[in-house]
Amino acid sequence: LPSTSSRMPMAGLQVGPLAGSPFGAAAPLRPGMPPTMMDPFRKLLLVPQHQPPMPAQRRGLKRRKVADKVLPQRIWELVPEPQACMDLLAFKWKLDQTIARKRMEIQEDIKKPLTQKRKLRIYISNMFSPNKAEGDSAGTVASWELRVEGKLPDDLRKQKRKFSSFFKSLVIEEELYGPDNHLLEWHRMPTTQETDALQVKAPGDLNVKCTRLLMLDHQPPQYKSDPRLGRLLGVHTQTRAAIMQALWLYIKHNQLQDGHEREYVSCNRYFRQIFSCSRLRFSEIPMKLARLLQHPDPIVVNHVISLDPNNRKKTGCYDIDVEVDDPLKAQMSNFLASTTNQQEIASLDEWLRSQCRDLKIITDVIGNPEEERQAAFYHKPWAQEPVGRHIIAKVQQQRQELEQVLGICLT
Repeated sequence: LPSTSSRMPMAGLQVGPLAGSPFGAAAPLRPGMPPTMMDPFRKLLLVPQHQPPMPAQRRGLKRRKVADKVLPQRIWELVPEPQACMDLLAFKWKLDQTIARKRMEIQEDIKKPLTQKRKLRIYISNMFSPNKAEGDSAGTVASWELRVEGKLPDDLRKQKRKFSSFFKSLVIEEELYGPDNHLLEWHRMPTTQETDALQVKAPGDLNVKCTRLLMLDHQPPQYKSDPRLGRLLGVHTQTRAAIMQALWLYIKHNQLQDGHEREYVSCNRYFRQIFSCSRLRFSEIPMKLARLLQHPDPIVVNHVISLDPNNRKKTGCYDIDVEVDDPLKAQMSNFLASTTNQQEIASLDEWLRSQCRDLKIITDVIGNPEEERQAAFYHKPWAQEPVGRHIIAKVQQQRQELEQVLGICLT
């Protein structure tokens, strides 16, 4: 019977320490896992048995978790592929770190404006309705109707963006009816419903020269900087944050920050002309900069409303640059909001936790010494497999010894 201080010996078992591990020598890696990828992480997981344990006050939570995954020496003797297990642990550690890093990068990038420039094609058309015949109940006044619409030519999305959503306001200036009645304005309000076209109808029977002022709705808002500041920074129309960043880069490049009082900026001759001071605090820059920023220039489109009875409908086509959300931003949002991946990861984590519990049960060294002293303990069903492994290992050991003595290979 085995003694109270040890379990059944497993001498001669040929699945002992494998190569590449700190416990002994030689075994190939699992297929599909390059050594160059696994080696740096295996060092974190494989702790040599001769290494002295770290003091309790220096062992953090992460170190304890990693130590729990290190296979003891006797597990290397029992499990056929311990190196494969260590490779999987190293690969899981790397995969968890990569997923966590990418998720944080996506969360940071999605907070920033992620846009791309596209061409918005605007169609301006007008229709003319001449005088009605006398006695017609509909009236006899000639009128014209102006229609402004547009779309993204290469927009492949199922839900098309409404034309009016690109603009903050639209002003039509007519050069026919004098200064009192020559402006037609449309402005977006909080309750405005987006539409695919904007229409204007007015009486008249003469050709009208119109100037359309289109104010784009930038998100985030953009501003036109003062001409002097724009030439100095190389920024004409940009967001407030981009202008502030360009201003800070100019201060840093020209070493305008005070060497002793770091909260002050020493103005050079250009700054003195723009800010009208020789020295200013950093906290004063946003207030002074607000006076130098204006709304961006509108897009100006000239069009002639032709009221020729022989050609009742005419259309003009114009392309303008607009900024739209990058499709990648929607994909990133869907990735963060999706629960499918999270559920799959949670199920895998639960599987790993169950394996961890099984490992702790296998590596339990407490046992019940009194029960192990009885022969009936080794006649239980669980003992058949380790006994069989032990017998096979002994047979293989004796066969190798016999082959070495006789110098032949037994089959």
